Amino acid sequence: MAPFVRSASLSGYAPVARRIGLDPREMIRDEGLNPAFLSNPDLRIPVASVVRLLEASARKSGCETVGLQMAESWRMSDFGAISLLLTHEQTLREALAAMIRYMHLLNDSIALSVEEAGRLVIVREELLDPVAARSRQGMELAVGVIFRMFRAHLGPRWKPIEVRFTHAAPAETSVHRRIFDTRVQFGQEFNGIVCAAADLDRANPSADPAMASYARGFMDSLAGRPGTPISQEVRRAILVLLPRGRATIEQIAHGLGVAPRTLQRQLESSGESFSELLDAVRAEVVMRHLENPAYSVTQVAQLLGYSFPSSFTRWFTGRFGMSPARWRARLRSR
Repeated sequence: MAPFVRSASLSGYAPVARRIGLDPREMIRDEGLNPAFLSNPDLRIPVASVVRLLEASARKSGCETVGLQMAESWRMSDFGAISLLLTHEQTLREALAAMIRYMHLLNDSIALSVEEAGRLVIVREELLDPVAARSRQGMELAVGVIFRMFRAHLGPRWKPIEVRFTHAAPAETSVHRRIFDTRVQFGQEFNGIVCAAADLDRANPSADPAMASYARGFMDSLAGRPGTPISQEVRRAILVLLPRGRATIEQIAHGLGVAPRTLQRQLESSGESFSELLDAVRAEVVMRHLENPAYSVTQVAQLLGYSFPSSFTRWFTGRFGMSPARWRARLRSR
């Protein structure tokens, strides 16, 4: 089943398209999408189609910040049913935990994680869909939306310590600086936001525990319906844990609340295995990292969970028929 996103996530597309000189309905039709999503916030749209729309809009207009400008107009209500829960959680940390728990109901191509680093916190986002993962516009929209959610909780003057993207810097970064109001770094090892850990635990003055409890029960009823296959949940977990060297079946089974043997049986019943999924995710991610000249082969090995570059080189050569250094040299020659 192809990853999808709620059409409400694209509520800002039409005004941005007009502002940069495009006809939004014409662009939508050209990409094979139904313009009805502009007025219906609950349609399910394939993530790959959305990414193609944003990238086509950027190419045609010459504007490199289509996704980021769309995020600027995001509102909490664009999250749909979960917005009630997010609004009434007592802290931003609890709101992020709810986002992670119910993300598959909003966009089952996003993997969101919260990593503690002393007094700092890294809120990291990755896109599971291979097409979306290479999209500047898709990633900047995703990070921009989480940034807007932070400000909805912490106030319009809040700003992070820094924002990071794995893709290269655009020719002009004034829009990034204006929207994030902080240092924005490109060519980094992850996509996401770095902020003070204390920000996540600041009390939310709008919180209503009774309303949050009601909203959580409603979201649980939605989450209990048949939906995301187990393989998709495992892929999401692998993507999050891979750079930390913790993408093991034991760790992922624990995170999903099942025993490792149970998880393996669930995967086998759908004709898959954990080792095959791990290998597939590595194969998708490695190309993005090797294409980034800021990473050495050793750094790429670490981002894929390998402790030793030699182990990574053996895996890569067996998978792609050449060493990572040779693959990178051929890419540069082209």
